[in-house]
Amino acid sequence: MRDDAVYLRHIMECIRRIEENVAGGREAFMSSHTLQDAVLRNRQTMSESTQRLSEALKAMHPPVEWERIVAFRNMLVHDYLGIDLESI
Repeated sequence: MRDDAVYLRHIMECIRRIEENVAGGREAFMSSHTLQDAVLRNRQTMSESTQRLSEALKAMHPPVEWERIVAFRNMLVHDYLGIDLESI
């Protein structure tokens, strides 16, 4: 059985880390491979946790673009050379 609460906490932690990593602004992010890698990794793991949420929970939040989150994860994993850092 999936525990949505566990995945939701993980998603929130990833968001917190992303916010922390981009707190220095666009220029700091664009000039630091370490920050870029940290943000991309947290986006990936956040997306993977999103995929593990129950369909019932997703149905309760239709404004969230669940398919788009999955598509972004797939792009990160399979088309990593095509990542546009300006759009992150």
